[in-house]
Amino acid sequence: MGDKSAQNIINALEKSKSNPLDKLINGLGIRMVGAQSAKVLAAAVRDIADLFAMPADEVRESMGIKTEDARVAMSIRSFFDEEQNRTLVETLRGLGVNCRGGGGVKRWAGVLAGKTFVLTGTLEKYTREEAAAEIEKRGGRVSSSVSKKTDYVLAGAEPGSKLDNAKKLGVKVISEAEFNRLAAGR
Repeated sequence: MGDKSAQNIINALEKSKSNPLDKLINGLGIRMVGAQSAKVLAAAVRDIADLFAMPADEVRESMGIKTEDARVAMSIRSFFDEEQNRTLVETLRGLGVNCRGGGGVKRWAGVLAGKTFVLTGTLEKYTREEAAAEIEKRGGRVSSSVSKKTDYVLAGAEPGSKLDNAKKLGVKVISEAEFNRLAAGR
């Protein structure tokens, strides 16, 4: 490996230390915690160490998890109950990895609280990332696949198979205009 390649790797590693907390939580490989759950969890704590002793009910509540989906909260609790996992987090902190969260912001308290959306097709006003950010900012959750637990499929131009799946499962399909009204609380 050349000097330039090695330096590029070192630079990338240094840069990754300042990633948001959700990237670290997702990277820890906690069972049943994906990128979306990691975002919500990171926003709900001031520091990852808050999770070391947070009771499962408080984890569930801070993430806006429905009672019947408490398995996710128990998985998080079990992960941080393991001394080796807490030690790993503290080692990463010692190496300069960002462990600060969103300051206890309860993102789930918005007008879309507890609602799960799936995006399909091309939207006029938003990119997919922008639409997802708008949903999350208002307390909603974005999933990559349609299931019975999906509340809405936001369909733009040229929707894909997700639209067909939504129709088969009886999931409500909304347009971008309907989404804007819903997001505005109307």
